[in-house]
Amino acid sequence: MNLFRRPLHILAVAALVFGVSAVAQQTPPKPVPSVPAPAAVQVPVPPPPDVDATAWVLMDYATGQVLASKNPDQRVVPASITKVMTDYVISAQVAAGKIHLTDQVNISEHAWRAGGAGTDGSTSFLKLNSQVPLKDLLYGMIIQSGNDSAIALAEHTAGSEDTFASLMNAYAKQLGMVNSHFVNASGYPADNHYTTAHDVAIMTRALIHDYPEDYAISAIKEFEWNGIKQGNRNTLLWRDPSVDGVKTGHTAEAGFCLDASAKRGDQRMIAIVMGASSEKARADSAMALLNYGFRFFETHKLYEAGKAQASPRLWKGQDDQLPLGVAEDVLVTVKTGDYDKLKATMDIPSTLVAPYKKGQQVGTLHVTEDGQPIEDVPLVALNDAPEGGFFKRLWDSILLWFHGSGKK
Repeated sequence: MNLFRRPLHILAVAALVFGVSAVAQQTPPKPVPSVPAPAAVQVPVPPPPDVDATAWVLMDYATGQVLASKNPDQRVVPASITKVMTDYVISAQVAAGKIHLTDQVNISEHAWRAGGAGTDGSTSFLKLNSQVPLKDLLYGMIIQSGNDSAIALAEHTAGSEDTFASLMNAYAKQLGMVNSHFVNASGYPADNHYTTAHDVAIMTRALIHDYPEDYAISAIKEFEWNGIKQGNRNTLLWRDPSVDGVKTGHTAEAGFCLDASAKRGDQRMIAIVMGASSEKARADSAMALLNYGFRFFETHKLYEAGKAQASPRLWKGQDDQLPLGVAEDVLVTVKTGDYDKLKATMDIPSTLVAPYKKGQQVGTLHVTEDGQPIEDVPLVALNDAPEGGFFKRLWDSILLWFHGSGKK
């Protein structure tokens, strides 16, 4: 009996030793160090400009952070800003192969009467019962703000404008536009047709990110159809070469609206102005917001996608550690000079037991600025972590028993 008991005694001692080591590896990790900060230059950041509008938002494109705003979630009438949502839906349907840029689209009586030359709204002057390539209608809607183009696109895509509006609302929900509801494709005044400055910024960011080639149409300054040349109503395209979109809108109820975006270097800003008092006021306000964003904010990449940020102890796996990282680059936008106020911590379970799949969330990376939450990012397994063999699992079970006992 003594011959058998001795190995077991040795095994128990070894397990205790390894168990203590395992406990040390499971100590909660220290805050992840940020990338080296650039030379600290303290630049006073003034308040945002005085914007002549009912509601407005300045958003950083890379992070989606709202940098400054007024009444961002107040319901407003979108007017032709609606066509940004119509554009997104059309682009999504083209990408899915449901419709094609080469499709010949029939100009129905509804499109002709509700959005054509006989109305007091913007139009592409489409002819009743004519056939127009879908691509030309897209240009007519984005550049000329043609209501007839928008309606014809909606009918071709969904069979009717009402059904298309339901599609718009479904996509809006997917994008996280929680305070918007659309009842038509053109933005023509209608009951229960509304959005917010924040939601407009969200859908604009999505359009730029998801369909950049389609977004590029909004930078074209003029378009001619049926012998009639019309200029883009976004006057900022002529004022500042960094501006490359997006859309204007105006009705008596909505006031003057502008959805603008500009890119300078690697940085892009989105400015939404809803309910300004004049065409000049909306352009001046949007330009002031864009300039403010570029001048007083900077974006930093804190963590690189796919790079291990922690390698905690893994139990009962083929490997003894599980590399954890982020699935996408972690970007944060802060006021100029506030980089040093950023801090990141990791929240990881104290005991990780195999198996894990690559991409599976294991913990959370918390980013704060001066103690205030900025962003929570999933920490995911960077590799598959299958279970170990029988003896590996058995050995780790013994170690875990001592590990658990040590906590009591």
